[in-house]
Amino acid sequence: MSTIDQSANGTQLKWPASKHSSRIYFRRDRVWKWASNIALVIMAFIMVAPFFWLVSSSLKSQIEIFQSPPVWIPERLHFENYTRALTIKPFGLYLVNTLKIVILNVVAVVLSSSFAAYGFARLNFPGRDFWFGIVMATLFLPYAILIVPSFMIFTRLGWVDSIAPLTVPLFFGGGAFNIFLLRQFFRTIPEELSDAARIDGCSEFGIYWRIIMPLSKPALVTVALFTFLNAWNDLLGPIIYLRSPNNFTVAVGLSSFRSTLDVSWDLQLAATTAVTLPIIVLFFFSQRYFIRGIVMTGLKG
Repeated sequence: MSTIDQSANGTQLKWPASKHSSRIYFRRDRVWKWASNIALVIMAFIMVAPFFWLVSSSLKSQIEIFQSPPVWIPERLHFENYTRALTIKPFGLYLVNTLKIVILNVVAVVLSSSFAAYGFARLNFPGRDFWFGIVMATLFLPYAILIVPSFMIFTRLGWVDSIAPLTVPLFFGGGAFNIFLLRQFFRTIPEELSDAARIDGCSEFGIYWRIIMPLSKPALVTVALFTFLNAWNDLLGPIIYLRSPNNFTVAVGLSSFRSTLDVSWDLQLAATTAVTLPIIVLFFFSQRYFIRGIVMTGLKG
């Protein structure tokens, strides 16, 4: 129920009959917030539990890993598992090889995809939307279709057993998804900034490098993170093109770790944790830019 009062200008104002209904709405809102927070905590625990078990088991003995019920916190922390696991295979060399590929890929993708995205977002040329549609259509091509022709090309170029097949192609475009992501972000930057720069005599490349790129840090960090993850976790590419053990990456080294004699589960889990931790640390340091870049490019949900 509610009461209707007459205002000074003749309009009718509708007021709650009592404060009881407002209190009910307030309590419902608080209950909903508490329920949402509890659900988020439960989902977060479900997502974090496997990683916590991985880290915990990497510090256990072989017997404790298979105990039932499972032991989440070992009686004694076996840090020697990491020392033994990382010396059975030359993971230091694998890390250096992986960092070379990762750094080159990040530089290649950020520069080439941003350059292409700027053209699709800011320049008016005949057939712009058509060619952008062609670029986006390449997302529907499975990677498996391109393996054989790519391998034949790189074999004739003499690039097999080198990092060239894993890095050089990314300097030419950087991938359709990255172009799309950066194009969406570039379109959110006001055109007035570019027009003012043109009036001051700035070239088109100067606008791209001095205005668009500094204002696009969140999107660029997002692209860099995606590229880092793809290069760090890539197993198929290095297996196809890298033949010499001295050129192996951490993904290939971890894959071949199981075939090594006298390797137990505690050492395998320790090696897996050591390979995974850099990705977790990198995300925590850059999550602010990453989340902002995802939100502002429209890739939500």
